[in-house]
Amino acid sequence: VKFQQVQKYETGVNRVSASRLWEIAEALEVEVSYFFEGLKFEGHAGADTGISRSPLLEKEAVDLVRTYYGIPEKSRTQLLSLAKSLAA
Repeated sequence: VKFQQVQKYETGVNRVSASRLWEIAEALEVEVSYFFEGLKFEGHAGADTGISRSPLLEKEAVDLVRTYYGIPEKSRTQLLSLAKSLAA
């Protein structure tokens, strides 16, 4: 990356896509929310909403989903039934 490219990202001329931000977070082994720490966002009515953290964004959940789809379909169906019964 050249200095001019870095400058464009710093000034906002170029933007980082969501998928690229996800890849950067994975490479650094941090959550995507790490890049937004301390920032506040205003909702439509001007209320301060902050950033809500979804459990689906946790590294453990992402690893679980990737592993789940690595299991053969028949076993996956059985595992899903087991997980549902354990959660009930």
